Amino acid sequence: MTFRRLLMCLSLLIISPLTVSAASALPAEIQDRLEQFRHASGVGVSLGDKRQQALYRDAEEARSSGQTDNAGRILAGMKEGYWAAVGYLNLSTDYAREDLNPARALVALRVALAMLEGDGDSARREQLRNRLLVRAGYLAYQHGEYEKSIGFLEKVSLDSFNTPRALYLHGLALSQRSNHRAAMQSWHRAKKYPLAYPGVADAWIGMGRGYDLSGYLGQAGEAYLAANAAFESERVTLRRLAEKIRDQGAYKTLVEDARETGVDWFLADSRTLTQPRMAYLLGFMEQPAAQHAAGRVAALTAMAAKLAGYQRDLEVFDSALAEQIASIQRQTANNNTEALSSQGADLRVRVERLSAEAADSAQKSRLSGLAQTLADTRDRLTNLDHRASGRPAVLGQLRDQSLALKSRNAALVSSVNRLRLEAEEALDKQALDYVASRDRQMAFALDKTEQQVAHLYEYLALQNLADADLSGDKAGEARP
Repeated sequence: MTFRRLLMCLSLLIISPLTVSAASALPAEIQDRLEQFRHASGVGVSLGDKRQQALYRDAEEARSSGQTDNAGRILAGMKEGYWAAVGYLNLSTDYAREDLNPARALVALRVALAMLEGDGDSARREQLRNRLLVRAGYLAYQHGEYEKSIGFLEKVSLDSFNTPRALYLHGLALSQRSNHRAAMQSWHRAKKYPLAYPGVADAWIGMGRGYDLSGYLGQAGEAYLAANAAFESERVTLRRLAEKIRDQGAYKTLVEDARETGVDWFLADSRTLTQPRMAYLLGFMEQPAAQHAAGRVAALTAMAAKLAGYQRDLEVFDSALAEQIASIQRQTANNNTEALSSQGADLRVRVERLSAEAADSAQKSRLSGLAQTLADTRDRLTNLDHRASGRPAVLGQLRDQSLALKSRNAALVSSVNRLRLEAEEALDKQALDYVASRDRQMAFALDKTEQQVAHLYEYLALQNLADADLSGDKAGEARP
């Protein structure tokens, strides 16, 4: 009865809230439940993460069509959590592109940070939080708000994919405030990460620039030359990586080998305990297309392994059935039961003859019981013969089914292997394109360091000429 009244009240709440507020005769328990229902999120009930994903997709559709205000209204109605934070991150990107002032973009990022606190997945929350902080620090730096940028970047954790980029931007912000020593400390920490991480190559170049701005031209030249050597070494590593992808495939090279801890050629150029191959894997997997391609290969690989296991089980089952069918010798079994039946019949005849010759009734009764036992035994032998003759037929049916399943499973194995090869080829192409893009970036960084070294040597040469001219002028003035 209480449940029915609750349903009636809920329907009144949805149609006319004033009607519910006017009803004062409701029990306190129902009124409490109505308040919980009214203050619940969304349409009155919690529909979980899928509801938030649906709202996020609606906001993305509005944002993609240029309706940022509508997207903001949708995001404002979402619960705290991961999807709301991602939505505000994307919205801040649009604001940063449209506005000359970063105020709206930074506000959206702050809201994203606040909304992210409601995410229950700690690893996912920490990863997105670092991205948001780096993005906020970059926006603040880009618009000259260096103290604000430093404040954002100092909150980035030191064990994430975004750490080297945060350290590089942190050094830039400090350099803009003429604190070159602290800037070089940040860049030196970023240099300890593999060059596959974003920001590390820039930190190598920044070290030379920091020495230059501090007036240490000799150390600046050494820093540029060290960066030059590091970039050359990284290009060699990238070429070897591309060769390994062509030989063994991208899935084994980037995904499976990244799980190993042994030192091989891929770790030879590592300057830290962080594995460069893991850095390249993380950089590659930032692309949605790469995630889809790698996930497809992983799913097909797992499916192929499962089907191969089924095939082995079916082969064992089929061999066991074949062995059992071969071990049954129906003719021998029939001959044995026929011989026993013949012996039983002879015994029964002799018992009946003895029963007819018996002198008293007690002997006749015992012989009659013995004759009945012989008859029951003969019936059981006949039954056994019938069942033995039917067993090979049942086993034969089972083997036919086993052979049919083996054939079907083999066809599935062949189909899955073909699809896996196609998926691996697509993944290899994407991985090689990624490695080529990274090689172009290293070549660009290498060109920048060579230009810096050339400018530095040119400046030093001009400085030496100026010093020589000045000393010559002074010597000329001294002559009569």
